[in-house]
Amino acid sequence: MSSASGETVAAAPGAVGPPLVHWRLWVLLVALVAGMLVTLVWLAGRYEASQVQDKLERDTGEALTDIREALNRNVQLLLALQSTHGQRGDWDREAQALLREHPEWVRIEWRDAALVPLAAADSPFRPPAFERMGRSHAQADVALACAGARRMSGPGYSGSYFLPQADGLGIEVMELCLPHMTHGRLSGYVVATYSLGDVLATLVGPQLRRSQEVSFTEADGTRLALHGVPRRGRRVFTAQQLLDLPGNTIVLRIDSWHGAPDLFPNVLTALVTAMSIALVVVLFVLGKDMRLRLRAEQDLAEALAFRKAMEDSLVTGLRARDLQGRITYVNPAFCQMVGFAPDELMGRSTPAPYWPPELVDEYSKRQEIRLAGHQAPPREGYESVFMRKDGSRFPVLIIEAPLINAQGTQTGWMSAFLDISEQRRIEELSRASQERLQATARLATVGEMASLLSHELNQPLAAISSYASGSINLLKAHAASAAGSPAIADIEVAMRRIAEQAERAGKVIKSVHDFVRRSDKDREPVAPQHLLDAIMPLVSLQARELGVRVQVRARAGLPPVLCDRTMVEQVLLNLARNAMQAMGEAGVAAPALVFDVRPAPGGDSAPGDRLEFSVSDVGPGIADDVKARLFTPFFTTKPEGMGLGLSLCRTVVEQHGGSLAFEPNRPRGTIFRFTLPQAPVPAAALAAAA
Repeated sequence: MSSASGETVAAAPGAVGPPLVHWRLWVLLVALVAGMLVTLVWLAGRYEASQVQDKLERDTGEALTDIREALNRNVQLLLALQSTHGQRGDWDREAQALLREHPEWVRIEWRDAALVPLAAADSPFRPPAFERMGRSHAQADVALACAGARRMSGPGYSGSYFLPQADGLGIEVMELCLPHMTHGRLSGYVVATYSLGDVLATLVGPQLRRSQEVSFTEADGTRLALHGVPRRGRRVFTAQQLLDLPGNTIVLRIDSWHGAPDLFPNVLTALVTAMSIALVVVLFVLGKDMRLRLRAEQDLAEALAFRKAMEDSLVTGLRARDLQGRITYVNPAFCQMVGFAPDELMGRSTPAPYWPPELVDEYSKRQEIRLAGHQAPPREGYESVFMRKDGSRFPVLIIEAPLINAQGTQTGWMSAFLDISEQRRIEELSRASQERLQATARLATVGEMASLLSHELNQPLAAISSYASGSINLLKAHAASAAGSPAIADIEVAMRRIAEQAERAGKVIKSVHDFVRRSDKDREPVAPQHLLDAIMPLVSLQARELGVRVQVRARAGLPPVLCDRTMVEQVLLNLARNAMQAMGEAGVAAPALVFDVRPAPGGDSAPGDRLEFSVSDVGPGIADDVKARLFTPFFTTKPEGMGLGLSLCRTVVEQHGGSLAFEPNRPRGTIFRFTLPQAPVPAAALAAAA
């Protein structure tokens, strides 16, 4: 019985508990079912034996009918052959044709009324049957068959006899005699000799010969002819029927072999009924128990289905491991996270298929510590990196806890996994956005500084230019009176340079101011050679200091470009200075700098096309980790640099509708290339050219 708390009370020592009762009921049920099955098998064997015997009887009757019908058809064919007696050649052809169509005949003869042979034909399927013994020894059988045929005015058969053959064997044959009447008088006979073995082989259906043994026997059981498969099986089923022919009677026998059981008959119906009643009683008793079990199983199935539905709906991956580290459970979210099917993960231990190969050792040591219980996992979880089935990595947050069973014993570990790839991506985007905001703020600061410089420095530079111009005028006046001193001429050149550079400094500051404000400036046509000539004094000065050989390759006759002259000169000057500094820092043995101007690829120097400017060096080249950030504002590899030079150069070129790029200079160095639009040719020039 059960206590109020739901716990089962222990049974008394002499009582039989429910498990023992269930066990005895199941043993009884198994015994009853086994007995019923044995009985049914025995009954089936008996029924099968009766069915085999009935079928064999039917097959024998059908075979006997086939033989009779075939013999009657043969009689009709022989009657048709009698109509050709008047012509020997026709009879021979017809007889040979019949023998080819009927292998059961070994010989056909045409005899007169006195049984004297007039013509004969032998079967083409064997040597002549009477070659060894001759025909005379069978004359008595032929005479007996023909006497019976004459008496019955129809076909007559002789008894069978053994006919030795030339090969040392022999065949069992019988004679068929068919009388021929002309105007009511006997005019002759047609005698056909049958081979009993060929009769069985030809006239009995092949479906019988494939599975049974067919034979002709005498009344006492002596076998005359046999055909069919050899004996197989332990039990023999036999059927016999008489083949009653005019003048002869033989027995057709068919044997079939089967492995039918040899059981004694009994009161089977009563036995099966008693076992059925006992089975129903046992099943009724078990039914009540099964209903209770089914109800408990249904409740358990519903609970499992509810739990599985909750687990399948989670986006958090779940994984359970036993105390040896083998995976015992994974939910669909975890399988989708790592890209492996459940059967690829269940039972797997170290290393897990979703561990990155480079971290296998680290993860293995961490798992050994966890399984040994030396270190409890943090409740807030810890981050790790997993690998999907396609090889891609992704970060995860792992939260682990001991897996405790109903008895309070730890059986393993349960882990929850969160894919934090999206969180990391959002954090990276936020960081990049902050960097871009900082860079924008710095660019704004640079713009304000440029505006301030352009405002504050224009006046001093204008004063320098004025003083320089005044000095030149005074020197000219002094030169007119002093007849031109060489020292004064040098001062005049220096002062002219001062004026030029002061004017140039003003233009640079104004161009920077316009660039920062993004104001449109009227561009002017400038010859490419003039751009190079304008920067060459400053380039040559630095080149002499660093020992750099400068070469200019500008093809004559190139059309002018439409550009902001000052800003493009600054681009060329900045690229040249960067190249010379790189070669100087690398300690190149023979530094060289090459300026080149040519039509851009695809152009033909026609109006509206572009020219390509290039600055190449033989320095150390650009490192791979620098190439991706080379034009990024405030990125520099120089300790004193601000990282704005190349960024401003690219901005200037792009404002002119061109592009700035770089590539390796084979075998060593770097080439920077940018394009500028050609100046349109005036209409008057086009007309003059036409």
